[in-house]
Amino acid sequence: MNKIGLIIWREYLTRVRKKSFIIMTFLGPVLFAALIVLPGWLTQVEDREVQEIAVVEYDANNQPVPDSLQFFRDVVPDRENMKFIYLHNAVLPEILKTYEAANYDGVLFLPQSLISAGGRASVEFYYRKTPSMGMEEHISSSIEKFLFSNKLITKNISSEMIEALETNINLNRINWKNWPDKQADATDVKRGLGYVGGFLIYIFIFMYGAQVMRGVMEEKTSRIVEVIISSVTPFQLMMGKIIGIALIGLTQFVAWLILTVGISAAAQQIFLPATIAQVTQQPAPSDIMNSAADFEPTAPAATTGKAQAAEMFSDIRQQLGQVNIALVIGAFLFYFLGGYILYGALFAAIGAAVDNETDTQQFMLPITIPLILGLFVMINSFVNPMGKLAIWFSIIPLTSPIVMMARIPFEVPAIQILASAVLLILTFLATTWLAAKIYRTGILMYGKKVSYRELWKWMKY
Repeated sequence: MNKIGLIIWREYLTRVRKKSFIIMTFLGPVLFAALIVLPGWLTQVEDREVQEIAVVEYDANNQPVPDSLQFFRDVVPDRENMKFIYLHNAVLPEILKTYEAANYDGVLFLPQSLISAGGRASVEFYYRKTPSMGMEEHISSSIEKFLFSNKLITKNISSEMIEALETNINLNRINWKNWPDKQADATDVKRGLGYVGGFLIYIFIFMYGAQVMRGVMEEKTSRIVEVIISSVTPFQLMMGKIIGIALIGLTQFVAWLILTVGISAAAQQIFLPATIAQVTQQPAPSDIMNSAADFEPTAPAATTGKAQAAEMFSDIRQQLGQVNIALVIGAFLFYFLGGYILYGALFAAIGAAVDNETDTQQFMLPITIPLILGLFVMINSFVNPMGKLAIWFSIIPLTSPIVMMARIPFEVPAIQILASAVLLILTFLATTWLAAKIYRTGILMYGKKVSYRELWKWMKY
């Protein structure tokens, strides 16, 4: 056991001192923090770029409409990053010249024939800078709302009557186990945690498993292993290498977790200061019934991109409080170690059986198929985390590290977690035992092409 500890310590120190490990340890959190903060920051930057749009209204003869006869005056309201300038007395042939001289970012043409348009209509928008999806949606929805209100008026139906009849339903997901507490369930955050956890395990197994395989091949081809085997058994060497690289992975994960939280928090303070918009409290059902006569629909206040980003981060922090973070982190460590040891032993066996990386391709397929299958089932489990497909693949040991990690935030029954954990432990013990048999024979064998039949013979020795 002392010899395994020495091998673990050697593997750990050798790899932790590499420049690539140090660079990725500090570069990884920066990239993760950028993925968290960058979308909100880009929204904030986009809001500062004000685009001026000229709006021209013309009649059936393609002539400009005087101000007193314009239907679409102020139909598209200004926004923080959009300013709409309504032109008048502009002759059609000179409109584009005016547009060019005034440096407008776009010109919107609104024909008065829209007033009598049917279910589908179109307007022309000439742009200098390609409009964003937000601008297109704002223009289209503003015109649609105006035309809808105008048609109601022509039929003697006021927009207030329509608003009083409309009811928008927001489905609040509440876990019945929390009753009588009616706090909404943090499903979106749980999906995010499950996706990140499962995907990280998938990446770590591939990345560190490949390191085990390459390390074994390097020692084998350089004949260093012949010297090492004279002092330790092949099993001790294999286990020391697997566990040493596992500790490297845990070290990097802990460093990434701490640095990502710190860097993202600092980045939010610098680029997204907390300017959270005030959220109006929704009345309780009993209050609505008691004051239905006094109820008046109110439009939500417009919020800037910066405020929306700050509010989004605030909601995420509140929803994280509803998740058992200790269970998520503990499950991640267990399934990372269990899945890595299971597949790491197989990667080590492949590295011992071949002489070069080209020969590894034929043996990699049976290992990669369960991992890729687990990744696809993990994505499916977000849609239905308690479905039969997600349950069974979270218990099968070859896919459980990825799929169960994606389900853990959704309060998986303890019996399923226990079954998955026990089967994973038994499987990686059996896998390690079989891989050790291949490793023991193949580590000192050179110059021979190995087939599956040959591997089967080694396992029976």
